[in-house]
Amino acid sequence: MDKLFAMTTLPPAIVAELRRLLKGDVYEDISTRLIYSTDASAYQEIPMAVVRPRDVQDLSLLVSFVRRHRLPVILRGAGTSLAGQVVGGGVVVDVSTFLNKVLEVNVPEQWVMVEPGVVLDELNLAVKPHGLFFGPETSTSNRCTMGGMVGNNSCGSHSLVYGSTRDHLLEVHGFLSNGEEVVFKSLSHGEWESKCKSETLEGDIYRFFRELMADRDMLDEIWREYPHPDIHRRNTGYALDVVCRQIRETGHINLAPLIAGSEGTLMVMSRLKLSLVPLPPLACGLLCVHLHSLRQAVDANLVALTFSPVAVELMDKKVLDLTRENIVQRQNRFFIEGDPHALLLVEMRGDSPEDVQVQSHRLVDALQQQRLGYAYPLLTGLDIRRVWDLRKAGLGVLSNMPGDELPVPVIEDTAVRVQEMGDYLDSISAMLQRYGKSCVYYGHIGSGELHLRPVLNMKQPGDVQMFRNIALDTAHIVKHFRGSLSGEHGDGRLRGEFIPLMVGERVYELLRRLKSVFDPVNLFNPGKIVDAPSMDACLRYRMAEVALPESVFDWSESGGWVQGAERCNGSADCRKSSLMGGVMCPSFMALRNEKDSTRARANLLRHFFTGSLSIDKQGMAVVLEALDFCLSCKACKAECPSNVDMAKLKAEFLNWYRQKYGSTLRERVFAYQPQWMKPVSLLPWFYNWMVGNQLMASWLAGVLGLDADVSLPRLGSRTLRHWFRDERFVPDGRRVAFFADEFTNYSDAAIGMKAIALLQRLGYRVEMPKHVESGRTFLSKGFLPDARRVARKNVQLLSSLVSDEMPLVGVEPSAVLTFRDEYPDLVGSDLVNSAQSLAQHALTIEEFLWREMAAGRIQQSSFTDSVRHVRYHVHCYQKALSDASVTGKVLSFPVNYTAEAISSGCCGMAGSFGYEAEHADLAQRIGELRLFPAVRSTPVGVLVAAAGTSCRSHILHHTARQVQHPVEILYEALV
Repeated sequence: MDKLFAMTTLPPAIVAELRRLLKGDVYEDISTRLIYSTDASAYQEIPMAVVRPRDVQDLSLLVSFVRRHRLPVILRGAGTSLAGQVVGGGVVVDVSTFLNKVLEVNVPEQWVMVEPGVVLDELNLAVKPHGLFFGPETSTSNRCTMGGMVGNNSCGSHSLVYGSTRDHLLEVHGFLSNGEEVVFKSLSHGEWESKCKSETLEGDIYRFFRELMADRDMLDEIWREYPHPDIHRRNTGYALDVVCRQIRETGHINLAPLIAGSEGTLMVMSRLKLSLVPLPPLACGLLCVHLHSLRQAVDANLVALTFSPVAVELMDKKVLDLTRENIVQRQNRFFIEGDPHALLLVEMRGDSPEDVQVQSHRLVDALQQQRLGYAYPLLTGLDIRRVWDLRKAGLGVLSNMPGDELPVPVIEDTAVRVQEMGDYLDSISAMLQRYGKSCVYYGHIGSGELHLRPVLNMKQPGDVQMFRNIALDTAHIVKHFRGSLSGEHGDGRLRGEFIPLMVGERVYELLRRLKSVFDPVNLFNPGKIVDAPSMDACLRYRMAEVALPESVFDWSESGGWVQGAERCNGSADCRKSSLMGGVMCPSFMALRNEKDSTRARANLLRHFFTGSLSIDKQGMAVVLEALDFCLSCKACKAECPSNVDMAKLKAEFLNWYRQKYGSTLRERVFAYQPQWMKPVSLLPWFYNWMVGNQLMASWLAGVLGLDADVSLPRLGSRTLRHWFRDERFVPDGRRVAFFADEFTNYSDAAIGMKAIALLQRLGYRVEMPKHVESGRTFLSKGFLPDARRVARKNVQLLSSLVSDEMPLVGVEPSAVLTFRDEYPDLVGSDLVNSAQSLAQHALTIEEFLWREMAAGRIQQSSFTDSVRHVRYHVHCYQKALSDASVTGKVLSFPVNYTAEAISSGCCGMAGSFGYEAEHADLAQRIGELRLFPAVRSTPVGVLVAAAGTSCRSHILHHTARQVQHPVEILYEALV
């Protein structure tokens, strides 16, 4: 297979043949191959090609094709594997795009038939109306596929009750390496004997097991060498012990459990039959035990297990501290008291809330008797989901450490018996101390598995060697405790090398023989589990090889511009569908293409920085193509646990490209919009005629590359600044500095007028200090020197005026929140303190109004007592950088007003994005995911609100529904 791994690209004739053969997609371009060269592990290898099969027939044809051409094939779902399972130099087959259907739900027998690309949470949404769900739940449940869960035999937080995927796998349908279509399911002894008589590859497989069961010495070797049977989380090698024990106890054979955990090395799966379980009791409580040390957590775990919890999870201090640096997870820390060195999360369920309370009190009493813990908040309802989200973010937040020293996945999947956990961790700690390294601890302590991540700099040769040494030493320690080196993440190429140590040479040769029986020519995911290369080969960590220009943004928080991209650890939180809620990543939600995910963009940037692409216009164009569908919505900064800020990375890269190769007319027109709007605003009637005239609008669209069907914003009869200058204002009251951003000043002046009038009527003295535009248009198009000039000017003009007593308030979220987000990283070291101070007092008008309402300075008596209902859409920047709930609070402040948030994600417009011809279709598709249908279904008598000017225009164009800014609704509600 060395020659196969050495082949980096497929010959054009083979690619052409494959395209003719399949209905699905075939990619051999360098961009796609680089994007698929990694997963969530430490490994990187560029595949020959990427295929997205359209249906099962495509899978069948593909197997015959790769066998004919002797090409290795690697099945892939969401690519969240942590041991390099889906990284390799063969043909990567992504089943997540098309093979993702729930085929049949059998409610009486409680099973479901699915294609391998079905996402776990989406499966559970489909079966929830029947009172059922799939028990094992991984931390990646909103994007991981069922094929991937089978491949890794995933478990999840509730494995104490629901076990692993293997325990729920009834049948596997698919294709063997010679193209035979097979179904692995439970067979009686007679059916097994019948299979053994068949002169097929399937017959060879069943004969292998008949011979094995007759070899008592080998069976004794398996019982002796495999992990202790008390350890349920076990993925060491192939599950021979499970299958042999099943045969011995029942006389039946089912090879489906063998496929679970086989990492795509034995067959290509096409359908999966999975058992379902009834939904758990509704009464639930999560006891959050705060502890002073990790050792206390180990002892408290043993106490907790005596009370039959459904889950016990651990988070250590390092993980907890890192959650402070993530916008979303910082909000999920609401329950933490003091500064715990460890948290034990104990979930209990019962027939009633009182039952859960009783269980919790008994556990707390038991813990206090042994002086374990110092705080024990019991959470219920929606708060439980928030804490589990905090725990699930553990993998992602580990990338928040600045610089190149990061917790790396090397020994993160070990499992031992829970009663030996204390001694085991002492051994691990002593080993790490010898290397002078610290470690992060979190995970499934209740079932004996902890995710241990030593902090290493994988760009330093010494730490790369230590990476291997720590793995080897850990394998010896795990073997001493008769544990499993892989509890749920699989062996892959990370642990495959150590399987001979874990099961002994004789059993390892049996595993190799099993692989050769299933796959005689080694086509399926070679180099995983058996015959794995050295675990420190093909690591993804490399020093930057590109001579980077001086950045405009300050990247010191992440350790540098390169590290800003490298924060992405591949966990694929950006691959969730619109059904899962949230905003990240709008283009992926609409198109479901890996290349349109935040992860793909970060990967290509990382590849570019490390020299995988040429440092010229052609190489930069590859990155630009990946960045093209990024809407700069900022959702990744908030929702990505690793805090990958793709909008900031995109702006920096675009600036670099502009400096080298210039910009287009359209880019300059949109970037410098505030500058040319100023003279144009003197003749608003002429501009409005020009953009409203069909002939002129079509000409403009053709010249600038705009979508002729999307109307450009009109100008008001006079600008907000001119109106403000000519009006008289209330001389007294609390002072407010109003920011007339470039969008409100020219196109939405009427909204600005109502906002100012609203503030005046509520008793505030509104001032409009001297300032320039926000710089938002420059940032969105990557004109960073211009954006810096604007930012510096505003900071110099406003920082000495704006304070807590006179905050800066504006109505356009993207403009106001630029002060808070980009300005401190943009202005330079001499103004950074002033920018940070200004950022603290720059508020959206919703934030300001709610602050005043909550303080009692705005009374409900100022508003009507009429009954109105409002449905509102929140701008992406407000969701990412502010508090999305504030809009609902201010809109429901009038005594008989109710406000309902539209679960809408991104509207899709994103400034100029939706106006551009090549983006207009995607912008509409994003809006159609959730927002537009929700607006269309809103009754006529219900008001619809949106703070963003782009959001309002996009909704109006595609739904014909007039949308108001929240301040307009509040202004009209005044008495």
